[in-house]
Amino acid sequence: MAQIREIKKRIGAVKTIARITKTMQMIATAKFTSALQKAESSKPYAACLDDMVRQAASAAEGYESKLINGPDQKVGRELVLVICSDRGLCGAYNGNVLRTGLNYLRELGANGINYDLEISGKKAAGYFKFQKMEVSQRHDLGDKPSYEDVSAIAADYIKRYMDGEYDAIRIISMHFISTSRQMPEIKQLLPMTHAPSSDEADSNDSRERQSYYDFLPSGKELLDELLPLTIKTALLQAFNESSVSEHIMRMIAMKAATENAKEFGSTLHRQFNRARQGQITTELTEIVSGAAALE
Repeated sequence: MAQIREIKKRIGAVKTIARITKTMQMIATAKFTSALQKAESSKPYAACLDDMVRQAASAAEGYESKLINGPDQKVGRELVLVICSDRGLCGAYNGNVLRTGLNYLRELGANGINYDLEISGKKAAGYFKFQKMEVSQRHDLGDKPSYEDVSAIAADYIKRYMDGEYDAIRIISMHFISTSRQMPEIKQLLPMTHAPSSDEADSNDSRERQSYYDFLPSGKELLDELLPLTIKTALLQAFNESSVSEHIMRMIAMKAATENAKEFGSTLHRQFNRARQGQITTELTEIVSGAAALE
């Protein structure tokens, strides 16, 4: 009897877990749809901005900037920003990003390069605290980063980079490729890598476009305005893709958890039925044995 009661309690607990994970799956699906629309809507803007930078650069011969060419003098220090989530239950999302970040930081240390570590997300804070690694700054933007907040972070990065504090600034985050594929990546934010494509067709197309544009103000003045804007857009895109990846991986994880709970519930139901049948059989045997003893 005690075994049957225990199984019934476990069945109730599994049903509760299945309801919770199903609800979390539905919430993650709604957030994923919203985040994906936000990320996708910003891609045409980023592509157009990139195209403008390339055209302005082609018109500004001899243009030099630390944002593109790198610092005049190396200082042997980098800034690394690791973007994770505030919440867990999203599969291997945080683990993959943090593992990539830790390996890269160890590689910097092995090469004798100093670094400042900045993070975004509570999971990153807990992880690096466990690793006993110093975090210079933490950014709490949530899963809906605004352009204003990201722009302020990027502006601070540009200022510190231009002041010669760092040789490079890199972002370690999850890159969203498709709903079935997300990969952690190490992206160089500064100095920028906006060199024209080596593909001949792209080069010819670029030369054709040059004949259609006259720049006013000059290409150099435009680049002074466009380059910081491009950096801010790239950082915002990294945050957006991280948010999309988090939600899709949580949605998949909660779907798998719901299916596992239902499967386990079916197993418990079978165990319950066997235990109940065994109890009924035992009781019938006792009744028959008692009746036979009275005859």
